[in-house]
Order: sequence, then C-alpha cells, then structure tokens
Amino acid sequence: MVYSTVVSNKPADPQERLTYRDMPTPLGDLRLVASPKGLRGAWFTDQALLPLPDGWTLTDSDPFLEQARRELEEWFSGERRGFDVTLDPVGTTFQHEVWHALCALEFGTLTSYGELARTVNRPKGAQAVGGAVGRNPISIIIPCHRVIGADTSLTGFGGGLPRKQALLAHEGNRYLSRSAHARRVCDGQAELPW
Repeated sequence: MVYSTVVSNKPADPQERLTYRDMPTPLGDLRLVASPKGLRGAWFTDQALLPLPDGWTLTDSDPFLEQARRELEEWFSGERRGFDVTLDPVGTTFQHEVWHALCALEFGTLTSYGELARTVNRPKGAQAVGGAVGRNPISIIIPCHRVIGADTSLTGFGGGLPRKQALLAHEGNRYLSRSAHARRVCDGQAELPW
C-alpha cells in the first residue's frame, strides 16, 4: 500500500498555529504535532531532534492529531499497514522528494541509501539522501526506519537503534543485534549471535 500524503513545499509560517499531544506507544511516548493543514511532526519524546513546544497548544481535540493517534495505534496492533492522515512536514524540495519516496515503500519493504538516491534521480547522492532521511520529522508514518545499509546493516535511526530494530521486526525484518553493523536475518540465513 502507498501512503496517501499531501505535502507542502512552502516554508513554515512562524505565526502558524501548531497543536500537539503525546501518545504512548510500545516503543515509548511519541509527540504528534499538527498544523492547520496536516500532521507536521511525530517524534519520540526522548529524541535529540524533538523541537521545543514553544508557542504550541496542547490539545486532544485536533482532528489531524486524533487521526494520527488512531492510525498509529492500529499500526502497532497489526490492524493497519499504511497511513491516510494528511501530512504537512516542513523541509527543502530535495527532502520532500526523499520523504515522498519513503512513503512509497510498502510495509516490510527495505531500501538502502543508494537505492533511495537512485529512486529520486540522484544516483551519486546517497550521502545527501542520508541527510534528508535523518531530518524526517514524521517518524513511522514517513518510514525512514525502512532504510538500511546496502549490506543489510541496521545503520542509524533518530529514535535509536533499539526502536529501529523493533519497528523492522514489527514489519517482519529480523535483526538479532542492536548494533549499527548488525545484518538482517533472512530465510535460510544462519542466526549467529553478535
């Protein structure tokens, strides 16, 4: 399934009203942030890139926040594989290209930075793609956790490698270690401890 997204390429309006709420997940609390146009962000509350909620309004009644909360609960419970909430992340045109390509990855599908660079027509831009993936403001829904090393290594994740390992396991991809160098366990591959 391909995610249904609407993404704005315009910079954020500093006067724009943002709302937020925190929700529990099996992997820790997630902060959801919405603009009047859609879901602006989803960060684990202990993530380094979590913005401060200066000027944001805490609410449980925003329709985008409620839809995102409900869909994430369904995703974690195995009732959903894709998301329908309207997205409104802020980023450069290139970042939006990368985030759109991530949204096209189906549940359980993995890609490498190099493959993603080829997808966005920047075949030598794996490092730049890595930067855009690392700046993804909407965890899980824009599935940056599906990007792994070309050798299937776990690599990094803004929410931490234990969470990335758990998210990939939820989608059927197994890693026996939380090391950035851990390789995916495939059918027929021996399971060796690290």
